[in-house]
Formats: sequence, C-alpha cells, structure tokens
Amino acid sequence: MKKIGLILFVILGTSITAMAQESEKYDRREKFTFGVKIGANLSNVWDSEGEDFEADAKLGFAAGAFVGIPIGRFLGIQPEVMFSQKGFQSSGTLLGTSYSNKKTTSWIDVPVHLQIKPLAFLTILVGPQISFRVSERNEYTFGNNSSAQEEEFKNDNIRKNMLGISTGFDINIYHVVVSGRASWDLQNNKGDGTSSTPRYRNQFLQLTVGFKI
Repeated sequence: MKKIGLILFVILGTSITAMAQESEKYDRREKFTFGVKIGANLSNVWDSEGEDFEADAKLGFAAGAFVGIPIGRFLGIQPEVMFSQKGFQSSGTLLGTSYSNKKTTSWIDVPVHLQIKPLAFLTILVGPQISFRVSERNEYTFGNNSSAQEEEFKNDNIRKNMLGISTGFDINIYHVVVSGRASWDLQNNKGDGTSSTPRYRNQFLQLTVGFKI
C-alpha cells in the first residue's frame, strides 16, 4: 500500500508540474477574459434550526457566463451570471404507504468572486452571491397517486433576493476552464428594508466545463 501511495503521489506531482509548465506558455492572469460554461448542480437543503430534517440531494442544470477582471498578476475579480437549478428530494413510508417528494427551484445566481491566482492553471475563488428565484416545481407521489405543481415568480423588486456565499476553483487549460463551486444561502432580503434567516437553506456543489477568450 505504501508503494502504491508513493507511485500515485509521484504521478500526481508530475502531472501538476507538467500542467503548470504548459500553462505558463498561455498565462492570461493579467488579461481581461470572458467565457461561458455549462454543467450540473448537486443540491440539497439544510435546517438552520438543527432539527431532524433529512433530505436527499438531487441533480440540476447549471449554465452561464463570467468575466475575469485582473488586479495585477495574482489577484482579480470574477463576476458571474448563472442559471442554476436547486432543490431536494425525499421519500419514506407513511401509514404503510410509500411516498416521495421532489422540489426543483430555478434561480439566477450572481456571484462576485475574488480571484486568487497562484499559478497560471489554477484560480481560487471566494465571494458573496446574490440569487433571484425564477420558478419552483413540486412533484408529489403517495402510493399510486401523483401530482405536480409549478409556479413562476416575477420579481418586480430587485431588492428581493437571497444572499449567500460562493467558493471554488477554476482549472485553466488554454481556452478550456473546468470549474468547481460550493455555495450556501445565508440571508433572505425581503425587499422592504428587512431581512430574515431562512430555516431551510439551499446548498449545492457545482461542476462545469467552459470556454473563455
């Protein structure tokens, strides 16, 4: 096992070194960049009151665009606009009858990341995120009975939003970008000068592949 671990460590170190050397030939850390990306979310919710609420994660679609604004060689700002599906699913048995529930919420996420660029091929990102809910779909099944309900939201007040935090990384391979993100909801802005902490908060992991110029 020790030999296998050592071999894997050497292979990983060699691969990272080779990637870094190749990426230095295409170092765009000091240039303005624009890109688009597409991928998927693995989302769930968590109970801020810490009670016994259990839900299973579900997959959702994610796509959007981003820009990179350099502040020198090692720092920058990266705003993004993403269409992002979130939600959860649950199932169980009630009175001897099986049931299931699936909630899918669609959002426009606008994270504003601080870029930390230690290497040409690696960008570390962290920053606040504002989310605007677009629609919600609930699917219920109880035994042989099923129903679905879908609702669209018209947000006529730009101040109504969900504030969260987003963090992750970008792997830059020439024009291709492989991105990983993790995000958590923090606070709901009601739009009337007040805010609240939602009991059930969205959280998700996101993986996308993009192209930038």
